[in-house]
Amino acid sequence: MSTATLTPTPTGSAPAKAPADEGRIGLRGNLRHISALARRNLLQIKKDPESMFDVLLMPIVFTLLFVYVFGGSVGGSMGGGRQEYLNYLVPGLMAMMGMNIASAVGTGVNDDFRKGVMDRFRTMPIARSSVLIAKIVVELGRMLVATFILLCMGFALGMELGTSVLGLLAAIALSATFSAAIMWIFILLGLTMKTAQAVQGTGFLVLMPLQFGSSIFAPPQTMPGWLQTFTDYNPLSNLADAVRGLMMGGPVADSVWMTLGWVVVITAVTAPLAVAKFRRKT
Repeated sequence: MSTATLTPTPTGSAPAKAPADEGRIGLRGNLRHISALARRNLLQIKKDPESMFDVLLMPIVFTLLFVYVFGGSVGGSMGGGRQEYLNYLVPGLMAMMGMNIASAVGTGVNDDFRKGVMDRFRTMPIARSSVLIAKIVVELGRMLVATFILLCMGFALGMELGTSVLGLLAAIALSATFSAAIMWIFILLGLTMKTAQAVQGTGFLVLMPLQFGSSIFAPPQTMPGWLQTFTDYNPLSNLADAVRGLMMGGPVADSVWMTLGWVVVITAVTAPLAVAKFRRKT
């Protein structure tokens, strides 16, 4: 009588082979995975409502701070007063909101790896990009909440919309698109840095020069020549000018196309790097 030899399948290596089927996941499957993961992230916010404090308070604090501290002097240099500066500032703050909220994605990804959550996701037969895209979807929702509060504050203080509701919606959509691209940079930082504190520190060093060396808070014409050159190539200046034109009127084509160009370049470079880093990170 012959004896059949059974070769046991090693259980430890089975999950590692799951990513090989990732390419077979269709669009519907990817959307289902993104939806489920986004719901998981939303439930985390529900359990920790304090994580929404930055979204709820930042637009109010920044609007009141800059309008009433700098509005008189900067608005006066623009030939007006606080009212004119308010109309100038709020569209710029819309551009800034996305950058500040985007930095939270990097710390969140880093924290999930520290807790072992991402290791669990990588053993599941889901597209690796869906884990990161779900993070972006939820943060975009947070950004839209912050934008809504910012606009409410602006209109409550007397901001006047110079174009139309369609122009306002286009400005919000452009800000959200740019914010989504920036989030890939912070996701890559979160996957590269060892701690969430390092991600926050690096993000702060990146955000401060970009925000204050731009046309968000003041017209570049009042800046030194070398700083004006920096603002000309600063993507936040392009976004702020585009949003300002869409909301208040004026030429927008060049600024919009420059912003969209930055979106394409940033996403094309950082998104593949972030997904590849996510696959390899231990």
